[in-house]
Amino acid sequence: MNYDLSIIIPLYNEEESLPELCTWIHEVCSQKGYSYEVIMINDGSTDNSWQVIQNLATQFPVKGIKFQRNYGKSAALNEGFKAAQGKVVITMDADLQDSPDEIPGLYEMIVTEGYDLVSGWKQKRFDNKLTKNIPSKLFNAVTRGMSGIQLNDFNCGLKAYRKKVIKSIEVFGEMHRYIPVLAKWAGFRKIGERVVQHRARKYGTTKFGWERFVNGFLDLLTIQFISKFGKRPMHFFGLIGSLMFLVGFFSVAVLIVSKFASVDYGLTNKPLFYIALSTMIMGTQFFLAGYMGELITRNAAERNVYLIDEKIGL
Repeated sequence: MNYDLSIIIPLYNEEESLPELCTWIHEVCSQKGYSYEVIMINDGSTDNSWQVIQNLATQFPVKGIKFQRNYGKSAALNEGFKAAQGKVVITMDADLQDSPDEIPGLYEMIVTEGYDLVSGWKQKRFDNKLTKNIPSKLFNAVTRGMSGIQLNDFNCGLKAYRKKVIKSIEVFGEMHRYIPVLAKWAGFRKIGERVVQHRARKYGTTKFGWERFVNGFLDLLTIQFISKFGKRPMHFFGLIGSLMFLVGFFSVAVLIVSKFASVDYGLTNKPLFYIALSTMIMGTQFFLAGYMGELITRNAAERNVYLIDEKIGL
């Protein structure tokens, strides 16, 4: 069945907030006349979240996916994306800090204004300024600079997507923070932003610590590398290796010439000789790494998988 909306909610130990959240979503969607489904992904909760989801499924159009253990938000979103059938997909957190009242505005930006992806921007936040707000601003600034996507809040869980977007990307590791980057990499360019309400947490405690910013930065480097060199590793490793080898080779050549020009100073007595030798060895290793990566890539089953936008007459 095709719905107007699929609302994907990953959760971990949020049993108190789920009934209120589902009731609120139902009220908003009913007022707007949306046909919708709510897909809740229970990411290994140790409380009664799954029992609550089962109960809600008898009252609302709620579907549930239960993980055997905690795999993380990216895995939960990826499974939700696979299951979603709505023409517009909205993701939101289960802790009631994302307001369902924002759903119509996000929906209209996708349907009416033609955006591929719209990210929420929690301009006014109720989090701890020192431990969350300041690191978040730094994180977003770095991500903007490296990705070229002008969003103010990459980490906001409240986002809306055209169905085609979420069916074209795979979210893994801790990549949920960079779904706009993955979407851009997949060829979706119309990415927008909408200021959304941020509400103070009503139940429980946050499930994320400061380490998410460190992990997030490392994940950004991974995405940047894969997007540019995932299918052609020799262009990265081979270039660096060749440059290092040439620098080392010419340095040794200069030392050999200087050896013949100055018989009083031994070739191996100069520190530059060992630096040049190490550079040549490292350059060779980089080149071989690129060569091996190229062999693996060219023999991979998915080496020629491309995203096709449309077909005519086929």
